[in-house]
Amino acid sequence: MLLSSLAVLVAALPIAVLGGEFPVYNGVVGGAPINVTVKEKVSEISVQDFVAQAGALRFVANSGVCETTSGVYTASGYADLTSTQHMWFWFFAARNSPDTAPLTVWLNGGPGSSSMIGLFQEHGPCLINNDSSTVRLNPQSWNENSNVLYLDQPVGVGFSYGDATTSSSLEAAQGVWNFLQTFFSDANFSKYKDRNFALWTESYGGHYGPTMASYFLDQNAAIAAGTLSGIPINLKALGIGNGLTDPITQYPGYISYAKTNPYHPLVSDSTISSVSNSYFSSGGCRDQILQCASSGTNSDCSQAQSTCNNQVLSPLSGPWDVYYVPSRSPSGYPADFTDWLNSQTSSIGADVTWSASSSTIYNNFFSTGDWMRSTRPYLEKVINAGVRTAIYDGDADYICNYQGVENMVDALQHQWSSQYASTPFTSWTVDGVTAGQFKNAGPLSYVRIYQAGHLVPAFTVGNLPYGRHALTLFNQAMAGQPISST
Repeated sequence: MLLSSLAVLVAALPIAVLGGEFPVYNGVVGGAPINVTVKEKVSEISVQDFVAQAGALRFVANSGVCETTSGVYTASGYADLTSTQHMWFWFFAARNSPDTAPLTVWLNGGPGSSSMIGLFQEHGPCLINNDSSTVRLNPQSWNENSNVLYLDQPVGVGFSYGDATTSSSLEAAQGVWNFLQTFFSDANFSKYKDRNFALWTESYGGHYGPTMASYFLDQNAAIAAGTLSGIPINLKALGIGNGLTDPITQYPGYISYAKTNPYHPLVSDSTISSVSNSYFSSGGCRDQILQCASSGTNSDCSQAQSTCNNQVLSPLSGPWDVYYVPSRSPSGYPADFTDWLNSQTSSIGADVTWSASSSTIYNNFFSTGDWMRSTRPYLEKVINAGVRTAIYDGDADYICNYQGVENMVDALQHQWSSQYASTPFTSWTVDGVTAGQFKNAGPLSYVRIYQAGHLVPAFTVGNLPYGRHALTLFNQAMAGQPISST
């Protein structure tokens, strides 16, 4: 993503301290790891080149951990994709009408962050309390009206373990496709294969979401054409919260947001001026992003990531929490759930100790320069396919701030671009409370949410219950509807 609010990391260490969705290396958010060899350019892989290796699921049903609503089915465990790759999932049936409700997959970002962040800090059936040792039932859980799968991906992240070889968003898409083929092939879950399917993600999910959704559409087309054997994914919705999608339109947002955000300047005017000059200078961040797009080489794209995050992203954050700028860094909210979750491993069927982020996966992605590769064309393709697409972000987040995201959304080229450009923002109210502003055009909705940080569902506004605005947005998009006030 870019990624959760557990803490901005200890800069003195030579390697990353991973506690949020964006690793910090030598004090640089999203910086260059030490001694990582940049790989040769990754060739494009056609949809026919990847055939799902349907393995098997092993899981614990109805553990009683987290979801305590009577009668709601749960399953937690692994898809053994191969003999050396084991992907963790935690499934929660819908609290209401599970036999007809859609299926949602939730992914956190990183690259390398566990989706248990979303489960326990954002919108799961239970949430970690501020004491970090107990959880509470969440009445605004996203499984109110949808069956929800929280997935630790790629292999090597969170509870997933084995050969951690994934090094790009495209390879991650293949891994999730492989998981879904295994999931839908299991007799316990085959009934969900024909349901409406949605992919929701955040942070580096600005890469994951468009790439995976586009890949699913391509795989479906290949299945329909008879050139690929597999189970099609009935993709109906894509949601991206505070996502990094298109660096060339989003990185200028760091400069503007640092100076003019709804809360306070993040750094001095002189720092902003210096960083701006660095960004636009010959050979600077902007030129390196363009060079990455032009050459497509891993070395150019990795260099762009290193330069831009060292010279632009990190210096503009100042002393503030990059995930919630009203607070000094780190804010300590939401609370850490590491110890609590690791005390539950035997009950939920986990084979390994959990950690929030994987330095191996982050390093793999750095080696291919994936961070600086735009996924905007994939997003445009998904919108043009008529998939209901909800892009949202909290206005208190710096790391994937709304100014950069709005630059990206404005630049999208799709069938409804002119309509979107000519549509003014409308105030968004939830249960009568002003919660943000939104725009709709065709299947695309964009929402800027007030007073929310990087983990939007973890915040609230006015007297709304925790996570109410996020659930409202989610429910509307899942119903195939444009965003509207309530």
